[in-house]
Amino acid sequence: MYDFAVVGVGPPGARFARRAAERGYDVVAFERGEVGKPLACSGHVSLDVWEYVPESEREHLHQNDIYGARFHTGGPDSRAHEFYYTDRPVSNAVDRVELDKALARAAEDAGAEVHDGHTVTAVREQPGYVELDVRSADGDETVEARMVAGCDGPRSRVRAELGLPDPEEFLHGVLAFDPEPDDDDFVDVHLTVPGFFAWRIPRGEAGVEYGLAATPDESGDVAARFDEFVAEYGVADDIEHRCSGLIPVGPPDTVTAQRGFLLGDAAGMTKPFTGGGILYGMTAADIAAETVHPQDPTTLPDFEEAWRDELGRDISLGKLIRKGYDAPWPLQKAGMWLFEGEIGVHMDRPSTLFSAEQVKALFSR
Repeated sequence: MYDFAVVGVGPPGARFARRAAERGYDVVAFERGEVGKPLACSGHVSLDVWEYVPESEREHLHQNDIYGARFHTGGPDSRAHEFYYTDRPVSNAVDRVELDKALARAAEDAGAEVHDGHTVTAVREQPGYVELDVRSADGDETVEARMVAGCDGPRSRVRAELGLPDPEEFLHGVLAFDPEPDDDDFVDVHLTVPGFFAWRIPRGEAGVEYGLAATPDESGDVAARFDEFVAEYGVADDIEHRCSGLIPVGPPDTVTAQRGFLLGDAAGMTKPFTGGGILYGMTAADIAAETVHPQDPTTLPDFEEAWRDELGRDISLGKLIRKGYDAPWPLQKAGMWLFEGEIGVHMDRPSTLFSAEQVKALFSR
């Protein structure tokens, strides 16, 4: 019997598998397809991501340094408000598919068993352990583990099987890529979509990432909105590798059951103001590895409390920031004017709005 069974080998699942294995636990992880595919997530990440990636992987994952963002309230030709970190990068564009693969390799190197092409079709909590029905090309099998970690995305099978609540809401996101190289220093953010925004991310020799996310019940045809967005940039005939998916926003009241817990998108552990969840999911994965003992389910409340203590404030502040996307134009203008120019805010941590670095940036203009 395994100590932990991990369902889903994206960044949170791979990170938890690695950290749990490093602590001496027997870990098995299942990915229903090929690790990293299909792509359904942006490759724009904060510099903190490198703390989770082996140094040997960095060179081939890195695509471009990003120094700031241009915010628009209209299309590409609208007046842009610039936010930047002066002479140092604030974030990177990375190869998103290869990032997942690198994190999965790190988990295997730590001693975890990682199996792709394995679909978990059922999860049953039993006294003292869980049973997982697993389907692969080799046939069906039942795997036993003392705990299950559900890291299987917005439509989490584990969440449903354990009877845990859904995240507060789901956005509909669309991504596509223009292969034309672009090493611009800035990303472009367009506050032209109901409930969220559209973006353009230069990825160096890898081209340009275009994306859009919106609240489905307010946005109408999200795919049509995306088509209009890339047409405004004049790249409608050039984009390729188009993909779409759900973006969970807002964790539910609980992400733990009797013998299982959720991480990452399955738990709604994302930034409400960008939809990104790589750092939050891996942060929570580290906390789970430190707090959850597979033979003692009474440690699950410790995990629940610890991850909310670590991320709860930033998630709450992120919800407030997101409300500004749909604010009346005068309020948007005032907010952009206040923060335009050099900033000291961490892209994953809105609580740094109150940091000494941000205060210094504001008063040095």
